[in-house]
Amino acid sequence: MIRVLLVDDQSIIRQGLKALLQLEPDLEVVGDAENGQIALQQVAVLQPDVVLMDIRMPVMDGVAATQQICQRFSQTKVLVLTTFEDDEYVAAAIRVGAVGYLLKDTPSEELATAIRAIDKGYAQFGPGILQKMAARVPAIPPPSPSQPQNLMELTPRERQVLCLIAVGASNREIAHTLYISEGTVKNHVTNILNRLGLRDRTQAAIVANAHLSWLQASDAGDSR
Repeated sequence: MIRVLLVDDQSIIRQGLKALLQLEPDLEVVGDAENGQIALQQVAVLQPDVVLMDIRMPVMDGVAATQQICQRFSQTKVLVLTTFEDDEYVAAAIRVGAVGYLLKDTPSEELATAIRAIDKGYAQFGPGILQKMAARVPAIPPPSPSQPQNLMELTPRERQVLCLIAVGASNREIAHTLYISEGTVKNHVTNILNRLGLRDRTQAAIVANAHLSWLQASDAGDSR
């Protein structure tokens, strides 16, 4: 059972979300909060698996609350759910630790699917959100079609790890797939970010997806 906490300053929104999510047999709404400060108190007591977090709220907004939750309760994952598509909010929420960003008009079936994916460690972004993040990726020198320059600096193993990051695999899943330890995966991820001049895993996924065909082809060539 996935334990979910709802955070939104509008009572009618919280009630609506609760009614929808209670229809899912594997999701349990364990509580709700009207602002970020109350959400922190609720997380400490209820220890939810996933928090559905609004952005604009009184007392403490969703970005500040997300930062506190991610710093203090590492087992709880935050999925931002809001009506605002402003890329500043997207960037701020992801920067402080949110692992997903959806709009409130997301169909209930897709929302439930996103919660399950978030609980398993996968990032989730609504339509258009990933493009906003892509616009903030540092410029990379234009590579040739056959040999992307920055990616050529990666070792064969780092390219394998990057391919798995591209499809949303967690460190544990990457370790299981490649038969290496999670610590080794973390080292590879750090090396990838440094070599490509990227800030975080989200940016790495964006770059990897842009060159996924080349990465997969080079991986196949290395394995021969």
